[in-house]
Parts: sequence; structure tokens; C-alpha cells
Amino acid sequence: MDPDPHIKEEEEELWISQEAEQLTVKKENEEKPQLSEVRVIKIDDHRKIEPPIKPDRNPGPSHVKLHMMTHTANREHNCDICSKGFREKSSLQTHMRRHTGERPFACDHCGKRFHAKKFLTTHMKVHSGEKPFPCDVCGARFRVKESLKNHMWIHTTEKPFVCNICSKGFSQKESLKSHLRVHTGEKPFICSLCSKGFSRQQSLKSHMHVHTREKPFVCSVCSKGFSQKESLKTHMRVHTGEKPFICSICSQGFSLKESLKTHMRVHTGEKPFTCDVCSKGFSLKESLKSHMRVHTGEKPFTCTVCSKGFSHSGGLKTHMAVHTAQFSCSECGKCFVKEIQMERHMRLHSEERPYGCDICKNRFKHKCHLESHMKLHSGEKPSVYSVSCQAFSQDVLQKCINVTEGCK
Repeated sequence: MDPDPHIKEEEEELWISQEAEQLTVKKENEEKPQLSEVRVIKIDDHRKIEPPIKPDRNPGPSHVKLHMMTHTANREHNCDICSKGFREKSSLQTHMRRHTGERPFACDHCGKRFHAKKFLTTHMKVHSGEKPFPCDVCGARFRVKESLKNHMWIHTTEKPFVCNICSKGFSQKESLKSHLRVHTGEKPFICSLCSKGFSRQQSLKSHMHVHTREKPFVCSVCSKGFSQKESLKTHMRVHTGEKPFICSICSQGFSLKESLKTHMRVHTGEKPFTCDVCSKGFSLKESLKSHMRVHTGEKPFTCTVCSKGFSHSGGLKTHMAVHTAQFSCSECGKCFVKEIQMERHMRLHSEERPYGCDICKNRFKHKCHLESHMKLHSGEKPSVYSVSCQAFSQDVLQKCINVTEGCK
């Protein structure tokens, strides 16, 4: 949320409200009841004064004429672009900056510019931390009176403005108007740089930070900057460890609502992301993206030592241990992260075949090869290399296995 609140810019409203106030005072002075209008009655020897008799509230011709001045007051200075009228020439000059984009008033702290001095004055409270308008109910403080006025709706349950589509209630008419765009899809606020549309003006304002790279919201712990206040609020959970979003099934906590939503697919089995090539489903969009490399052959993760490529970051991470591995083959120099991996590899250099078939007595160097071989006897569909033991010598069969299956 942008720190600068929305402030009415029509300077002429000030003199209208002042004149209206003077008219009210004048009217009240005229309507004060005379002493003769106060009736005194006697009950049980006590004098009681009744409220004054209410005078006729229908305004006379002179009152109507004075009131109409607030609507038809002489505004001889008119905008050539939008025809808006102003009583003072200075007000028109300030207004014209809206059309020209001129912003002559700059903040000495952050360089942000404004087309009216009063907006700069209000903005300065962001840096000073001044919040002169307190809420009498909860004690929250605000920089501008308008923000306090909007805040007060929190303390009332009254929501007279109801959406005729989903029946959601709102305390302000403007909030309902903004909400309706959810149903209509209307996005009237367009970015002048990239033409992206937004349903709320505040969303457009926040989006502009993408282009200006302005990050006014700074973390007090690690000094990381954010373009939006909500992003900073979410980031703070990294430091606090707060996980306010709890799974109703397994009670696992998450710092982001979106993370909880994604996690729920573990329980529901939902896999909304489907591969266009093989129709395999995935619960995460990122998982589908990673899977697509199986079909494209893309290997974006490259080893900085030997330049070997990998389709997944996990594969590269595992591979990097090879360069710092403690176990190496004494025959060929190949390195291994675990000792058991080296022991399996050593069988390639020796005649050791610890895994034997109980039916045909053939022996294998690796357990996975024995398991594949057993399918010949069980009648299961053989793999590429599961051929008759009599068809090939053991050495030829082993070479076929090594080529097609690889050592596990």
C-alpha cells in the first residue's frame, strides 16, 4: 500500500465549506428562540422549563438564495481541458499540473515529486513518522484525517452496500464499486509503460514500482527492500518464524497462504498441471516445468568444474560431490561420494558376482540385474536386455545389461 493517502484536491471546497459554515451560524442566530417562546409550568411547586418551541425550519427565499451560492458560486477560472471551474486563479494553476504532469515540489529525503505543496507536506510524515490522528477506539494512529475516517468502519459491523452477485457486504459504496470489477473483469487502470490493466488504482500505483524499481518498504532486520508493504509483511515471517496458515488435516504450518493451498493437493491428490506430451499430471507448476526437460533434453544446470549438464538442480548438487569425493577407484581413478558406491563399481574390474539365480545358477554383479533376470523365469514381460540365458554367453549378456540399464 502506498504511504501517501488519497487526498481531495479541489481547493475550492475549502471556501465553500467556510461560507456554508458562516451561513449556518447566521441561520442559527436567526433561529434562537426569544424568551417569550419559553413556556414555564408549575408542577408540585417545582419550576420546569420545557424545550423551546421549534421554529419553522422551512427556509425563506433569502436562505435558499444563500445556499445556492455553494453550488453556483462564481468560478470564472475554467480548465481548458476538462472545463472544471475554480474561484481562484492559483487553484486552476495547481489543477493544470494534473494534465501537464508537472511536479515542482520534491521531497528532500527520497526525491519523490508532487504537483501540489500540500501533498508534499503530507508525504513528509512518512519520513518523520508523525501520525497526529488517533483512533479513540483502538488507539491506532494515522497520518491523515481521511485515513482515520476510513479506518473507523472497522469498528462498526454495519455493511449497507451489498453485492447483488455474491451478496458480500461492504461498509463503503466505493468498496462495493471496486469489488464489482472482480465479477465484470473490468480493469480501468492501465499502466502507461507496459499497458497492463488493474481493477484498483492502488494496484496500479504499487505496480509502477516494478518500472521505477523503487522499494520504499525496508526490513528493519536485514535491510531488504520491497516495493509493496504487503510483501514486507510477508517477508518478516522469515525472521519471526511465524506460520499463520495451518493445514486442517495434518496441522502443518505455512508462512504463505498460497503454500497452504498448494500443500492441500497432497491430501486431495489433485494434479492440475498436465504434460502435453505424455499426459503425466503434477501438483505443482514448477514440477511440470522441470518434467518437460525429459522431452526437450534441456540441461540448464551446468557443473562449473567439468561443464557436465543436468536437467535438475538436484542432479547438479549430487554431482558436485564427485569433485570433492573421498572415495576413488584404485583401478580407474573414478570418484564416489559413498564407500558402498565404490565397492559396487569395483566389481567391474573383478570377477566378483555376489548375486546368483537359484533357478539357472547364472550370477550377476548387481542386485538390480538379478531382479531383471528373474523376470525370465516368472513369465513377466522382459525388459530390453532380458533375453534367454542360453542365447548369449554371460559376458555378452552382462555387456548388454551395462549398456541398457547402467550401474545402480
